[in-house]
Amino acid sequence: MSMITLPRLVVLATAGLLASIPTAYAAAGTHDHRTWGRHGGHAPSPTASASPSASPSQSTSPSPSTSAGATPTAGASASPSTAPPSSAAPTSAAPTSAAATPTAPTSAPAGPSATTPPSPVGGSTTSVTCPYTGATSTVVRDASQAPYNALGDGSTDDYTAIQNAINDAAAAGGGVVALPAGTFVTNGHLQLKTGVELKGAGAGTTTIKAGPNFLSAEGPDGGYPVVTTHGASNVTIADLTADQSGDKLDQSALPGRLAGYLIDVRNSTNALVTDVATNNPATYSIAAVGSTQFCVEHSSTRVTTTGMYDQLDGIHVMGSSFGYVLNNNVDQRYNGNTDGDDGLVAHTMTSTPTHDITYAGNTVRAGNGGDGVQLAAGDGDIYNITIQNNEFYGSPEGIRTGWYNDQTGKVHDVLIGGSAATGNSIHGLVPGTGANGAFPSGGQAGWFFAAPNVSSNIPSDITMTYNSICDAGSPPITMVANSGNVAANNTTC
Repeated sequence: MSMITLPRLVVLATAGLLASIPTAYAAAGTHDHRTWGRHGGHAPSPTASASPSASPSQSTSPSPSTSAGATPTAGASASPSTAPPSSAAPTSAAPTSAAATPTAPTSAPAGPSATTPPSPVGGSTTSVTCPYTGATSTVVRDASQAPYNALGDGSTDDYTAIQNAINDAAAAGGGVVALPAGTFVTNGHLQLKTGVELKGAGAGTTTIKAGPNFLSAEGPDGGYPVVTTHGASNVTIADLTADQSGDKLDQSALPGRLAGYLIDVRNSTNALVTDVATNNPATYSIAAVGSTQFCVEHSSTRVTTTGMYDQLDGIHVMGSSFGYVLNNNVDQRYNGNTDGDDGLVAHTMTSTPTHDITYAGNTVRAGNGGDGVQLAAGDGDIYNITIQNNEFYGSPEGIRTGWYNDQTGKVHDVLIGGSAATGNSIHGLVPGTGANGAFPSGGQAGWFFAAPNVSSNIPSDITMTYNSICDAGSPPITMVANSGNVAANNTTC
């Protein structure tokens, strides 16, 4: 469906308001990164168990400012809240006490080339560590042994064998369901249970792969996850590759495609995804939805298709809190494929906020249609977001706000960098191309603007300091003026 395209507009940070906001809207369900955003029309609410509702119309956005805009006002730096103890989920949406700024190396390694496969695990490095345990039982059930007898031969459907092992482990009070080397085909959607760890022999060694009948039914929350936690607590997914077969199983026309995610941490507490590689996605690769106290670490995502899909985000956090996204390798432009979208996302749809999320030590290349990080506010607030010691390279845009639904959610208390020891590297932005290409005229390292339909809704206490920025827009940062918004002490080349 065609998109209405408007000429470039200048973002004016005057009295904290945006001027010359376009009023034309695209057709419902259309995806285009010249819009304020596109997540809100497709993903379900954090507690939804059905397919997503119809997509709202999307407004066409101006390109980033060609001028520096107003000088940001000084204010206090954003700081993440102290996470709650593992025995209790957070009960308040208000920001809480400040945590100490972590220390980490001052520079990130160069990103992989367009033709180099990502490392199965890891990205940059950070001293921040995951404070949660996931599953703790050490009792092992080998799903390849009797009575389960999963074959891992790349052709036999092993879904029932693996799911039975998970069910038995949960019934026994928890345990490790082990998968040896091999390719374990599944024609169903594996569902973790409380206290269970699903553990392979290593990413690239153990693969769980969607089989030919994988799309015959949706998962328990809609969509087509390879593995979902579906409300379970104290769970771990570790040391394996999850392959949705999106390159072979065309899911582009399925209404539930964006209701469930390849690795789907859903409505869970104390969940850990570690050393997991995702491959051939048709939706978000790794998502935390309606969850709290979770970590996604030492994992990788990559997009392998061109011309089949849109909205293929890497690691997507929605309606969730107290999470850590650490040392991952996110490549949504792998081998030059163009279906990729945002690398990292903090997102709200309903009034459920997304807050106290740390993104640290990741190496991120957003896809042809996306941003390194998008702060995607719908009806819920996004706050206490920490973005440190990451490398963002080869993306159409660096870090920005996006607006969805009623655009009433507040974006505030966001710390990007913050010190010489915790700054991010943002470099080598590459414009998007084609129908789904984002920022075809070039993006910026940072772009923070008020909600276009609620001009009084202005991001506040956004701190972007001590970052290394090279070949990432001119000016590299546009930030709407408001209390506490600071862009300073960034180095450029």
